[in-house]
Amino acid sequence: MKLTSRILFAMITGIMFGVIFNLMNTATFSESILFSTIHKFLIDGLLDTIGQIFVSSLKMMVVPLVFVSLVLGSSALGNNARMGVMAGKAILLYLITTSIAITLAIILANFMEPGTGMDRVTDIEFTGKDAPPLKDVFIDMVPSNPVMAMVEGNMLQIIVFSILMGISLSRVGEKGQDAIKILESINVVIMKMVFILMQLAPIGVFALLARLFSELGLVAILDLASYFFTVLATLIIHGIFIYGIFITFLGGLPAHRFFKNVRPAIIFAFSTASSNATIPISMEVAEKRQGVSKSISSFVIPLGATINMDGTAIMQGVATVFIAQAYNIEIGLVGYITVILTATLASIGTAGVPGVGLIMLSMVLQQVGLPVEGIALILGVDRLLDMVRTAVNITGDSMVSTIVAKSERLLTEKTFYNRQD
Repeated sequence: MKLTSRILFAMITGIMFGVIFNLMNTATFSESILFSTIHKFLIDGLLDTIGQIFVSSLKMMVVPLVFVSLVLGSSALGNNARMGVMAGKAILLYLITTSIAITLAIILANFMEPGTGMDRVTDIEFTGKDAPPLKDVFIDMVPSNPVMAMVEGNMLQIIVFSILMGISLSRVGEKGQDAIKILESINVVIMKMVFILMQLAPIGVFALLARLFSELGLVAILDLASYFFTVLATLIIHGIFIYGIFITFLGGLPAHRFFKNVRPAIIFAFSTASSNATIPISMEVAEKRQGVSKSISSFVIPLGATINMDGTAIMQGVATVFIAQAYNIEIGLVGYITVILTATLASIGTAGVPGVGLIMLSMVLQQVGLPVEGIALILGVDRLLDMVRTAVNITGDSMVSTIVAKSERLLTEKTFYNRQD
């Protein structure tokens, strides 16, 4: 089996294993000492350990990979007057797709009415963190200590520092070229490390999903079925049809080929539920399967993993309608317009903040006068939906990088059209 097929097989078997184990966790089995021992050793011990090590190993590669790739990419474009234009194209596309995502979510949620008839729950509590002011976001983009930015994994600061260093290296002559050659050698080593980790991916994917579904099972979905499937349907429509339209009409490329090319990154994103952890795979897929120039992928994909919140925006749109309906509060057309604008701008304003989805949602709810405590209603299924949201976000990153590369004539179409396994 090819690596992609092995990962897909591990994902399916992991879900099945977890659901079966959860179903066995009935009153009879759960009271058994043997079952408790097996659960503690297998689920809380072995699978949890393997899963966390797998995710940590992927995140371990993010900072060195992004730094080296961005420095090399920006050094190649250091004297290119189009660099600012390319950055503008990427950011504009990310903002457009995010606004489309939340608009689509609000429309479908109003049609599906997931919160209608749901009894108001008053004994729930949720404390949302405050998002940083927009002024602080722009100030914090420039690192006062780039080493600390790398230690903390602050992607916006790493991106700014890496681009500045790359441009500088391209303009200092022969000494800059010597440094670039060293970084190119380091890049080869990093990519080999990524390749090694990808060979172990099926094991990590199985462990992650088996443990998740053994804890949640299918009950969590059934309790909030209307909300769950409204979000899921919107994510699928946006991820397939909206991105397909963009790649066809703006990129001039066949959508079916694009989705086939990015399949490995989508599977990884779904399994890990982490855009940052999927960056190494997304970049390799963009370069090796889509034919995107490294100078484009090394900038657009890390940026997208930081500010592209299409999947999160969809969750916010549906959740806002759901909470409004559950609490019998009418927010009106102006309220929905406010939701769209707030969520779109917040996708950059809360970039890199832990728990970004819930922070953005609490901001949106406060803007339209809905109770922030309503977030607790959806927390039960949020972890499952987060996997799909991440897959949509990663697909959006790949779509934007492909369109930008095509518009700048930095897409190798021979690679894009080559038959992939």
